[in-house]
Amino acid sequence: MAAAGRVRSADQFLCSICLDVFTDPVTIPCGHNFCKSCITEHWDNNDNYQCPKCKKAFYPRPELYVNTFISEMVAQFRHEAQHEPNIYSSEQQAAKPREVPCDVCTGTKLKALKSCLVCLTSYCQTHLEPHLTLSRLKQHQLIHPVENLEDRMCRKHDKPLELICKTDHTCICVLCPVVDHKNHEFVPLKDEYEERKAELKKTEAEIQQMIQERRLKIQEIQRSVELSKNAADRKTAEGVKVYTALMNQFKEEIQEKQRSTETQAKGFINELEQEICELEKRSTEVEQLSVCEDHLHFVQRFTCVKAAPSMKTWTKVSVHPPSYEGTVERAVSELKDKLTEDTKKVVVKAELKRVQQYEVDVTLDPDTAHPNLILSDDGKQVHTGDVKKKLPHKRQRFTDCCSILAKQSFFSGRFYFEVQVKGKTDWDLGVVRKSIKRKGQITASPQYGHWTIWLRNGNEYEACAGPGVRLSVQSGLQKVGVFVDYEEGLVSFYDIDSSVLIYSFTGCRFNDKLLPYFGPCPNYRGKNSAPLIITPIDTKKLIKWTDFL
Repeated sequence: MAAAGRVRSADQFLCSICLDVFTDPVTIPCGHNFCKSCITEHWDNNDNYQCPKCKKAFYPRPELYVNTFISEMVAQFRHEAQHEPNIYSSEQQAAKPREVPCDVCTGTKLKALKSCLVCLTSYCQTHLEPHLTLSRLKQHQLIHPVENLEDRMCRKHDKPLELICKTDHTCICVLCPVVDHKNHEFVPLKDEYEERKAELKKTEAEIQQMIQERRLKIQEIQRSVELSKNAADRKTAEGVKVYTALMNQFKEEIQEKQRSTETQAKGFINELEQEICELEKRSTEVEQLSVCEDHLHFVQRFTCVKAAPSMKTWTKVSVHPPSYEGTVERAVSELKDKLTEDTKKVVVKAELKRVQQYEVDVTLDPDTAHPNLILSDDGKQVHTGDVKKKLPHKRQRFTDCCSILAKQSFFSGRFYFEVQVKGKTDWDLGVVRKSIKRKGQITASPQYGHWTIWLRNGNEYEACAGPGVRLSVQSGLQKVGVFVDYEEGLVSFYDIDSSVLIYSFTGCRFNDKLLPYFGPCPNYRGKNSAPLIITPIDTKKLIKWTDFL
């Protein structure tokens, strides 16, 4: 209550012209009080002498005398304010750094509550009171406190910037459209504010999305680094394993030569020691015979002792240390070949995993099937039967070759599919142009729109490159992957189980739609009865190809 009383007392000592505490207060004839300098300047700038509050006119101009009673009350009020700095602390606070201060406060600047765009002044709660009570000040536009109010005024017309010229993208006052922005498009700042605020929400959403995308990218990069580290650790372990194996092999080869040398030497030594024993025995007999005086015994034993035993001539016998020349070089060469082979496998395996990302769903087209072919209901398997079916004549059907095409065709991009060939002795696989020959004898080569490989007689693999290219394929090939890059002109075939590249057609010119091609070949009395099966990629084995980098 005391604080409230002080605030009301302070209101009584405010000049309604300067809105500050009275300085040399004077009372004019109507009874209203003003600062002497304020009312004097007000009357000096006007042709009549009216009270600024009640508008009552005076003539002649009244003499002004300081109201000693009010002056003493103001002096007392100022004294109390100086000795009680927290007089407004219950409702107001001193302006802190980066807060807008009241422009009217003397001494300690209080925090501004509002800024007036007409007065171009910021007010604390106390000095804002006239704008809330006086009718002529209530019409002023109040906003949240801001600094540099002069920047909100038109420098040319000294009016508030209340419009925006959409032609020049400039804030203007209400007088600017008359001359400077004539025939321009302009709208109130409030309307532009609402429109821009809606755009700002959209911008904020876009920014948040971009932030999220970048956070996800950071996670992706961190994951790539983690995968790279795992791959590095794995390859380091594999390299150590290879080096260890080759080092053990290298040591074993040297040790084997050393063991062979030691065995030979040990045999020679044993044989020499036996001969030494025999010679020592003979030496003893000779020594005993030399002291014998029995003539008969001497003559009889002399012939036996003199006869030399059958012994080896050791002059040319020797143990030669084994040669280790070339051992290190051979080990390094083997290591190089091993690393080259392993690197090639890793590269091909990574390449296979990469192209498997382009897998497409392929199904067989019965309208293209040779009459001897038998298809599964799901269009994923085909094998050759013994009976030739009577089928309606179709332009797209194969009539002489046991072949069939897929329903899907491709005119651009990349695609990949896998086919199981397990148990077959003969087959054809690849891609062909849509416009290939379907009737009569067919020549399979790129010249005639075929990019295929085949198997014959269970172990003869060939790329139909015109002329054919014999292929080196590991026995037991069970599944073939086919990859096509239309723009690159590339058709590649992979051994899926071994992750080995079988063959690639490069520099191809397709110039037409491409269709997957399947040739189960004749049954050969059951020897080649296994079907060709279009299989999906084994997702359990499908890992990111970056794991191999």
